[in-house]
Amino acid sequence: MKIALIGYGKMGREIEKAALERGHEIVSIIDIDNPEDFDSPAFLRSTDVAIEFTRPESAYANYRKCFERHIPVVAGTTGWLKHLDEIEKICREQSQTFFYASNYSLGVNLFFALNRQLAKMMNRFPEYDVRMEEIHHIHKLDAPSGTAITLAEDIVKHIDRTNRDTLPIESKREGEVPGIHEVVYESDADMIRIRHEAKNRKGLALGAVLAAEFIYGKAGFFTMDDFFTIINNFKIQL
Repeated sequence: MKIALIGYGKMGREIEKAALERGHEIVSIIDIDNPEDFDSPAFLRSTDVAIEFTRPESAYANYRKCFERHIPVVAGTTGWLKHLDEIEKICREQSQTFFYASNYSLGVNLFFALNRQLAKMMNRFPEYDVRMEEIHHIHKLDAPSGTAITLAEDIVKHIDRTNRDTLPIESKREGEVPGIHEVVYESDADMIRIRHEAKNRKGLALGAVLAAEFIYGKAGFFTMDDFFTIINNFKIQL
């Protein structure tokens, strides 16, 4: 598969390694210094899928540029979700292809499933208060993180006594921390914690490449739920 990278920071470089290890080719790299390459022959004629990890203020415009050129997109940037409904509408009406996840790590997505199940169970135990904490590197602009928002949405969905305004989320930005997310339930008697800690960016990069493989040749709006449905029903090489 021929992949274009939009954004070539630490995450973009890690995705490049993961893609090459899985036998793919990087045909175009577009970063802040060469936005004109959206119209380069390499991008327009050779790209099967673009993987985008940039900044919240530029992500939506990058997606629209890809759509205008009929390039499928794997979206890795968070903090732009006010445009998500519009992106879904474009995919439906124009047969575009888009994959969005708040976090591409397979481990984090298993953590999401655990969080949902625990929230369903905790709905029956009002003596437990719930709170969250997330820690990321100092370069991350959005807070809370997209991953924390996904965790919070699942908690609010399944616990009747919570809502987005009252669920405490503590966001910290420290050093070069790849990402730590923790959900805590506490009563007068005890405390329950579930936690995911990323050791590096490798899991995110692999997940983004797997998402690109997943949407290759497809049209529509896709998420990790679609991806996990496929790998649960078929034997997929990860």
